[in-house]
Amino acid sequence: MADIDLNARFHESGIGAVLAQLDAELVGLKPVKRRIREIAALLLVDKLRRDVGLTAQPPTLHMSFTGNPGTGKTTVAARMADILHRLGYIRSNHLVSVTRDDLVGQYIGHTAPKTKEILKKAMGGVLFIDEAYYLYRPENERDYGQESIEILLQVMESRRDDLVVILAGYADRMNRFFTSNPGFRSRIAHHIDFPDYEPAELLAIAELMLQDQNYRFSPPARDAFVRYLDARMQQPHFSNARSVRNALDRARLRQAVRLFDARDQPLTPEALMTLEPGEILASRVFTVAAGAAP
Repeated sequence: MADIDLNARFHESGIGAVLAQLDAELVGLKPVKRRIREIAALLLVDKLRRDVGLTAQPPTLHMSFTGNPGTGKTTVAARMADILHRLGYIRSNHLVSVTRDDLVGQYIGHTAPKTKEILKKAMGGVLFIDEAYYLYRPENERDYGQESIEILLQVMESRRDDLVVILAGYADRMNRFFTSNPGFRSRIAHHIDFPDYEPAELLAIAELMLQDQNYRFSPPARDAFVRYLDARMQQPHFSNARSVRNALDRARLRQAVRLFDARDQPLTPEALMTLEPGEILASRVFTVAAGAAP
């Protein structure tokens, strides 16, 4: 049996480009990126084994992503779909992202068709179920989520060579969900926890978001945004990168109003690009009582 050039096969697969894209797209998340590299290595080696006739049971590919909102779970799921497709584990590089409302009906006979229609759309790719624990509501005897769960479990087992399911949500709620539905836990091989971002990482994310839109902070505005992050992270409903994006959207709105109100003055391209501290400091984060929404 001839030797295999693993490095050459790695480059031929294109997964190195996907991993590089993941590094470029997401700040931080080193433990997550490490796990994705480990899974990619497993899949590449498994593919090489099968290529040379070393038969074995294919690896289980269903996954669980746990963490708070805005920590990159959907982005990582999309890159995971790319890796799986490049290595031939799924037929097409597509991700179908759903929540409970897409799967569960509101009356008898409605849930099965809804769930099966979503599965049909996702077949050959990756099905990403966000806040998956909402499928299970034992406190409501007339809830139809259990019917969807049973269909999903059956398909995850019988069609695991043609569909990868990723369940996502808060870690504590997902743990309770798995305890109540052990069939899911037994079908999932990879559990990946997404940590919250540190303040410095959130600032880097903000600057990347602005760069993508041809904006930038003035130095005083950058300092103001550091203060904003310190205050906002102490308040409820903070959603990491999602909250950063919302804050920047509001800052851009305030900048536009400021420029519009001074429309009788000459306007430079630099002014169009630059956020000033007033756009940040006007946030209610600096004035509302702790615990109130910004």
